Amino acid sequence: MARHLDLEEQEQLDDLKHFWKQWGNLITWFLIAVFGSFAAWNGWHYWQRTQAAQAAALYEEVERAVAAGDSARVEQAAKDIKDKYGRTAYAHQAGLLAAKVLADKGQADGARGALEWLADKASDQGYQAIARLRLAALLVDAKAYDDALKQLAVDFPAEFAPLAADRRGDVYNLQGKNNEAKAEYTKAWKGLDAESDYRSLVEVKLTALGVDVQSLKPAAAPAESAKS
Repeated sequence: MARHLDLEEQEQLDDLKHFWKQWGNLITWFLIAVFGSFAAWNGWHYWQRTQAAQAAALYEEVERAVAAGDSARVEQAAKDIKDKYGRTAYAHQAGLLAAKVLADKGQADGARGALEWLADKASDQGYQAIARLRLAALLVDAKAYDDALKQLAVDFPAEFAPLAADRRGDVYNLQGKNNEAKAEYTKAWKGLDAESDYRSLVEVKLTALGVDVQSLKPAAAPAESAKS
């Protein structure tokens, strides 16, 4: 009986060797791929956390520079975070903040540079849209109307489309193109919430151009006739 068991074990061992010879490399590489992917996943998330923490520290420097009213420090700190962590939300927020501070200080070129980078490079469409709207406003202030319209000619996310239409209306209005301005203001008015203050402002613009805003409102449904 003992010998029978030894032979059976030997057969099992031979089968295992044969199996491993045939499939061992594949199994090994599969396990390497699985554990490698797991390690890469952990490494990626660790890298993201590290990047976010370092970007947050630089963003705090931007905020401190803003509080101190030091536009040079603001510009440099925003550049540092853009160069090192340009894909993070902190870099995008820093760019918008720096652009506002620089514009308020009369440094239009610096403000435009920050907004142009955001409009072209921000990974989030919302930040891109905000940057284009603010950049268009700066270009309008500089009377660069055609350049402003170029910034507003792209497809905006749905929530920003009415704002872009209103801004285009402002540009056309300044150019004396009343029909185009009316069309854009009408788009903005229809896209904005009926209760928003912004819509009321667009109504004022339309009225100033001679548009009867009441005519833009959908006709009321006819009342049901009284039952006999």
